[in-house]
Amino acid sequence: MRGLLCSPLPMLLFLLQPWETQLQFAGPRCRSGPLDLVFVIDSSRSVRPFEFETMRQFLVGLLRGLDVGPDATRVGVIQYSSQVQSVFPLGAFSRREDMERAIRALVPLAQGTMTGLAIQYAMNVAFSVAEGARPPQARVPRIAVIVTDGRPQDRVAEVAAQARARGIEIYAVGVQRADVGSLRAMASPPLDEHVFLVESFDLIQEFGLQFQGRLCARDLCNGVDHGCEFQCVSEGLSYRCLCPEGQQLQADGKSCNRCREGHVDLVLLVDGSKSVRPQNFELVKRFVNQIVDFLDVSPEGTRVGLVQFSSRVRTEFPLGRYGTAAEVKQAVLAVEYMERGTMTGLALRHMVEHSFSEAQGARPRALNVPRVGLVFTDGRSQDDISVWAARAKEEGIVMYAVGVGKAVEEELRQIASEPAELHVSYSPDFGTMTHLLENLRGSICPEEGIGPGTELRSPCECESLVEFQGRTLGALERLTQNLAQLTARLEDLENQLATQK
Repeated sequence: MRGLLCSPLPMLLFLLQPWETQLQFAGPRCRSGPLDLVFVIDSSRSVRPFEFETMRQFLVGLLRGLDVGPDATRVGVIQYSSQVQSVFPLGAFSRREDMERAIRALVPLAQGTMTGLAIQYAMNVAFSVAEGARPPQARVPRIAVIVTDGRPQDRVAEVAAQARARGIEIYAVGVQRADVGSLRAMASPPLDEHVFLVESFDLIQEFGLQFQGRLCARDLCNGVDHGCEFQCVSEGLSYRCLCPEGQQLQADGKSCNRCREGHVDLVLLVDGSKSVRPQNFELVKRFVNQIVDFLDVSPEGTRVGLVQFSSRVRTEFPLGRYGTAAEVKQAVLAVEYMERGTMTGLALRHMVEHSFSEAQGARPRALNVPRVGLVFTDGRSQDDISVWAARAKEEGIVMYAVGVGKAVEEELRQIASEPAELHVSYSPDFGTMTHLLENLRGSICPEEGIGPGTELRSPCECESLVEFQGRTLGALERLTQNLAQLTARLEDLENQLATQK
């Protein structure tokens, strides 16, 4: 943790103030725009009475730095040990004084440490509309701050992944004996911005200062019509727009370049086997959404479908369901991890027989819209892939294979179209997948394709037949040249063999 940048005397005076006033005087109250903020507080027996009192004062001080109100920041607090107790829900209080009174009356539970149970409660109850959270369509950020001092006695990774998939941003704050691995499994990415570890409860206010600073950093972007296509980032008294990795900010400083060179029907096959693990599956979903970011998603442009496979196959959404990138990305985040085995061959069969059918939203073959399949896997298939990998290519589907970790190169090459160098990508671990994006962008977004303004015509029309004949004659000419070169090489080999005899 970074230290506070102060001279010795002011620093000493600052630390001698009561904890609840330090955050109050750290700066002006944050006007961060509306937030739904829930504190999830560990009150297990390992938290000593004086430590719990410090945490209580920390909460009060943090509240005094927030812009609390029905149309601003709504705050809820839950505490947990072997059970979960709501101190007050998001909709209970609109005045800071009422919240402080409830926090001061808080009595610790002093039992076990069921952190996973607490996350489950926050996800299903604390952030529900019935408890005072604003509905999802209001697009109000949902933030959970988990403060704990020990190792959870239940599983946290899977339930935390589910919470993040529902749009809850999780900060994990560990004190003293907290398990770092569990903190990382709970927190939202990027982990270096959402995981905090402090040596004692006495130092917890340092997290409070950084957290308040993060909320305040939202001010300008929330308070102006910034017009950023992807993301707005506040920087002091100004802001700037960012684009997803693999895209460039355009001259207007707001929009990002997208793959508009060609219309594509794209089906993603995502490995949901148990070897992937919940936290990595969340990274996979984020990676998929980064691919979606550079596509021109629309009913007339690129259509996207998603299939998840493990021991069975499940269509998460077909090609024809969503017409915008935002809808596709929201659906991706809502996908629930399947676990179990790795039946890649079964998934390929499902893709060939169902995913590219017109009933699922694929455009008719007569329109010549390219069909692209992208398989994402982290291990060896438990069934045969050869038959349906070959069948996919026979059906005219351009296949890409993305492997991570223990993925088998031979299988990736078998799945992918030729040349393999352009259709196979590999990353040693899930955390470094983003470097593959530029390669995929260059492959899926061809320089020449069916542009947005191009009329999709039947291949039986006269102009189409002329174009087809021209392309075919060109391909035959190149094939003839290749055969001539091959024949010449064979003749050279025959001559060399004759000379050796």
